[in-house]
Amino acid sequence: MLQKLQNHINENFPFLNGKRLLIAVSGGIDSMVLVHLLHHLKLNISVAHCNFNLRSGESDGDETFVNSECNHYNIKLFVNHFETKEYADLHKLSIQVAARQLRYDWFNEVLEKEGFDYVLTAHHLDDSIETFLINFTRGTGLEGLTGIPQQNGKIIRPLLIFSRKEIENYAKENDIKWREDSSNASDKYLRNTLRHNVIPIFKELNPGFSDAFQQTLENLQQAHSMVDDASRIVYRKVVEDVNYQKRINLTELMVLPNYQAYLYQWLKPFGFTAWNDIYDLVAAQSGKQVFSEHYRLLKDRNELILAEKNELESEIFPVYEDKENLNVPLKITVCNKGDISLEQKGCIFVDKDTLKFPLTFRKWEEGDYFYPSGMNGKKKLSKYFKDEKYSLIDKENVRILCSENEVVWIVGKRADRRFLANETTQTIIKIELK
Repeated sequence: MLQKLQNHINENFPFLNGKRLLIAVSGGIDSMVLVHLLHHLKLNISVAHCNFNLRSGESDGDETFVNSECNHYNIKLFVNHFETKEYADLHKLSIQVAARQLRYDWFNEVLEKEGFDYVLTAHHLDDSIETFLINFTRGTGLEGLTGIPQQNGKIIRPLLIFSRKEIENYAKENDIKWREDSSNASDKYLRNTLRHNVIPIFKELNPGFSDAFQQTLENLQQAHSMVDDASRIVYRKVVEDVNYQKRINLTELMVLPNYQAYLYQWLKPFGFTAWNDIYDLVAAQSGKQVFSEHYRLLKDRNELILAEKNELESEIFPVYEDKENLNVPLKITVCNKGDISLEQKGCIFVDKDTLKFPLTFRKWEEGDYFYPSGMNGKKKLSKYFKDEKYSLIDKENVRILCSENEVVWIVGKRADRRFLANETTQTIIKIELK
């Protein structure tokens, strides 16, 4: 097993040699075998242990054991204590999800603070099989059937090529000590139910189940890689990234016989789960929306527009001439006539004498109107947005700058001609987006 791991690292993770590695160690058989292996491969390792305070004296016993073994190996140990149940209750998470968040957040902190290059965990082939079956029972796309990735950023899982049986045999052959987690014996969690009651049946039916499944995972991973490649190629033809939005051209999309698969591939990273609603959105009338926790997908004419939910409150912010303007992305400076340039975007040059400070920065409202520069007469902002073919999201993101109740600027878009500097202006003010 030691030589197999050495070959695996040389072939797939040669960059680990000479790096500072932080090993996630619970005290269980998997992580203790990983420590033993990497120690004997003479890699530069330290250990991180999480005490989640979930099993009373057992958790403290695990910490004591890991500390003792690190002393034995002369390995530096980092320990953190978590109030996991309180965190789970506060954030409305399951204990497992809460522990995972706490664990990886802390690993990243140690990584950055202490100058480690990678975190290594002891996930193995059976963990990947269990993950496959969990995702399979809950409903998933192809990516959910590819098991646990060998690398995710700075997280490396070098034991995924080994089965639980191989790890157990290695531990016994090398007289490696470990701690048993009593919660692993309980079928309270789906993962344990699969481990104790389902996977043994597969192994009984096919003694070579683990090897066959590993080959299946490799095939699925290759298929998923091809899907990613195709998705990126089609994305460039169908999706346009504009002003922090993604605009999906429905004319281009709908000529694809499997357009739903592409939508799933593009939108799943943004937390969407109501896939039938999203697929129905393609044929819906303009203005219909589907939401995830942080994003929205809007049908607008011949596009689907993906954007973040608008978190900016509808407050009115004051804009001062002579002091810092908080919460407002505007800069105000006095300038000379020679500084005026019609070529500059994102700014306007106005006559100071026409303004009454403080100005106000706010969302537009129904009934707002202005006198568009370059035109005669006045126009309601709602009519301006319609003429400019603004989507619902575009309109929600618009902010206006006002002097008292009169619009000075549709910020970043169009100025009101009543306030613009001219040849008789005594003091010119430049207002620009930061």
